[in-house]
Amino acid sequence: MKKLLILLMIFTLFLSGCGLFNLDGWLVPDDEEFLAVVESLDTPEKIGNYMLENFEYKSNNFLLTPYQLYKSKVGNCDDFSNFAVFIANHHGYETNQILIEFPLYIYNSQYHMIGVFKEGNYYNIFENTLYIECFCENFKEIMNFYLYHGWLSYTVYDYNMNIIEQETNN
Repeated sequence: MKKLLILLMIFTLFLSGCGLFNLDGWLVPDDEEFLAVVESLDTPEKIGNYMLENFEYKSNNFLLTPYQLYKSKVGNCDDFSNFAVFIANHHGYETNQILIEFPLYIYNSQYHMIGVFKEGNYYNIFENTLYIECFCENFKEIMNFYLYHGWLSYTVYDYNMNIIEQETNN
């Protein structure tokens, strides 16, 4: 029964379009144009501006690598989060990702993924293709940020997709 429940949760994640992708194990392709873009996006603000200008949101049922998103220019929340976190991490920023569970009536999907990075003493976020300075001191404060009211639970992952914090909203 427990295995069936776990499989059902994984299946639901894949149907929602949001999922987990371990960037640490990803091999960066040897594409000079892509590598030049990665090098040029050396601040979270530049990453966000690039994403806003170049990417379009479209729900999908599979995960894209940062390179696949770069080439296709179309992705969803987890694709955008992976892209932003990969590049911010490459430039030395402390990065995390937060998988948020919502009731189905809030979003078209039950799950949403955001990228999180630390600038100075504060956490700021990548909300799809938007760079948002929320100046939060911790992950719970991010979850109480006005964009995320109504969440049921959240899980914070480090760059290697290790769980570092989980909470359920009662």
